[in-house]
Amino acid sequence: MTFDALVLGGTIHTHDRSYAGDVAVSNGRIAAVAAPGVLRPADAARVIDASGCDVIPGCIDVHVHLALPFCGTVSCDDFEHGSRAAVNGCVTTVIDFAIPGKGQTLRQAHGAWMEKAAGRSLVDFCWHMAITDERHLAEIPSLIEMGNPTFKEFMIYEGEGWNSDDARMFTTLELMRRHGGMLLVHAESPRVLDELIRREHTPARMRELGAKLHAITRPHVVEVEAIERAIRWCEETGGRLYVVHMSTGEGADLVKAAQARGVNVLAETCAQYLVLDESVFDHKDGHLFACCPQVKTKADSERLWKGLTREVCVVSTDTCSFTREQKAMWRVDHPEGAYGDWTKIPMGLPGLDTLVPIMHTRGVRAGRIGMNQLVDLCAATPARVMGLWGRKGAIEPGFDADIAVIDPRETRRVAPTGPGKNLQSRCDWSPYEGWELSGFAKHTLVRGVPMLEHGKIVGDLGHGQFLPRRRFPASS
Repeated sequence: MTFDALVLGGTIHTHDRSYAGDVAVSNGRIAAVAAPGVLRPADAARVIDASGCDVIPGCIDVHVHLALPFCGTVSCDDFEHGSRAAVNGCVTTVIDFAIPGKGQTLRQAHGAWMEKAAGRSLVDFCWHMAITDERHLAEIPSLIEMGNPTFKEFMIYEGEGWNSDDARMFTTLELMRRHGGMLLVHAESPRVLDELIRREHTPARMRELGAKLHAITRPHVVEVEAIERAIRWCEETGGRLYVVHMSTGEGADLVKAAQARGVNVLAETCAQYLVLDESVFDHKDGHLFACCPQVKTKADSERLWKGLTREVCVVSTDTCSFTREQKAMWRVDHPEGAYGDWTKIPMGLPGLDTLVPIMHTRGVRAGRIGMNQLVDLCAATPARVMGLWGRKGAIEPGFDADIAVIDPRETRRVAPTGPGKNLQSRCDWSPYEGWELSGFAKHTLVRGVPMLEHGKIVGDLGHGQFLPRRRFPASS
């Protein structure tokens, strides 16, 4: 046979055009993209019928936390279940965060994450290295040489031992400039946040307001001031900055203004910030929706939608899944009556199954974005800004044959549990439970090998590989 596989009869969507075409796959790479009828079924060992379907590059979720020790527990989706969820939702590459344990080096954290992922993933993977100790700064050049050019600093989470102060962030940005790295920042102002939490952290207020206190103690300024400060240090140092999980419209305004004056700053948002708002905390199960930063207002969602493909260049998930039982850690039993302590909730949401379905349903089908913009936000730009372009993010000869086929006529009512379960996440709830969504994968190929066929997992764990990434341009 000339080819390992053919994807025939679909409409191919890239970041900049859509057209009828067929795709040929050989040795894990895209061998050819041709007009309909040029490639013959007899020339391939496998033929995937994409008639009436959309064919897109496999998407890249640049922000996931799989099997993460956090908030006194461990996120329930590991690389096995997380990668199953990924291929269900058209995602073929995930980028996690390797966070050193107390006293660990960055190199040791890299090794620990390799042990978590190798042999356990359907999709390709890599990670951002979290800088949680001053001693990690000296390791930056060698980690970049190993193919890890992106680093993460948290402006909060002092209790976890993860936080960086302004001096470390400033120094890290200088090192990013010199050595060709990029710094990702979780931007929330810790001192103000801690003070607001202290003021509200009483049994009376917790009984009265419950999960609403999560939003009350994180007003917009907590994120906005931190983004402004991070941009200032980036501008002063000439470093390269990427703001993760931006949730406020004001944050998008700051990024836009900084880019206009030449600051090397990019920003992502997450699916939940585009489609959820703080009214979720009014619900009986509002505590399930606690994540950091928390979902904001409808006005913020509107501003973030308007900024997509410009000041907001990537949509990710910040997947950090916790079951209902884990989320119930917020319960405090008290002689005068039990109540919920929002500071004890494991913070995070499941989302790998639903990234592309949310963008397809609430974006493409709602007329907010087109298929080309979906590919740009979830595949092409993530590949470019994370050092994977040339391998990932496009349907072009020579690129990895990471391909997702979507039947745009199919919808699913999201069901995380029960007889109708249609998510692959291990989590027993979803922020979008009961929502009617389109955009799930019919077929997903990772480097030319089917991981999902007709909506069913068929791939072997261990197919996923670690992806060394190239450095960014450095300057003195």
